[in-house]
Amino acid sequence: MNVLIADDHPLFRMGLRYALTAQGFTVIAEAADGHAALQLALTHRPDVALLDVKMPGLTGIEVAERLRTTAPGVLVALITTFQEPAIIQSARRAGARAYLSKETPPQDLARQLRALMDRPFDDHLPHVTVPTLTPREGDVLRLLADGQSNKEIARSLGVSPETVKEHLARMYVKLDAPDRVSALNKARTLGLIE
Repeated sequence: MNVLIADDHPLFRMGLRYALTAQGFTVIAEAADGHAALQLALTHRPDVALLDVKMPGLTGIEVAERLRTTAPGVLVALITTFQEPAIIQSARRAGARAYLSKETPPQDLARQLRALMDRPFDDHLPHVTVPTLTPREGDVLRLLADGQSNKEIARSLGVSPETVKEHLARMYVKLDAPDRVSALNKARTLGLIE
C-alpha cells in the first residue's frame, strides 16, 4: 500500500514513516503543510493520504474535501490528537474515511489502514451525536459564553429571567451537563460555540 504522510512536525513524520515502513507500507511522499499535501496527493495518487487535522496552509479536513472531488480514488485518513465531535463530523462531511489517533500503536495503525483498504466504503470514523439546540437556546448559550448573568441574558433577549432559566434547564439536559460551566465546556467540545 502506498501512503502519503502529511504533518507539520518533522519528527512525527519521520517516526510515522519508520513505523509504517516496518509494517510493510511504502511511504511515497511526505508533506509539511496542507498545500504540499494536496499537490503531492494529486501528483502521486497514493492509496491512502494520512493527513494531520491541523496543518499550516490547508487543514487536513480542507485537503480531504478537495481530494474528494479532484482525486476520489485517494482514501483519506486523518490522524490527530483532537477527538472533538465537531471535528469528527467535519471530517465525515469532507469525505475522510478514517479518523486515527496519533497515540495509536504502529501495529494497530497498520491494521486500521489495511481495514480501510479492504473496506474503502465502510465508515471508519467514530460516530458522534451533537445535540440540536433551538435558535433561542443558541442565543442563550452564546450570551452565557460571553459571561452574562441570567438577568443580563434576559435583558439582552427581551424575556424574563424565568424564561432564561427554562432555556438553560432544557439546554443542560440536551448537553448532559449539570451546570453553566459544564454546559459551556461541553458546548465548546461539540463545536456549538467558539
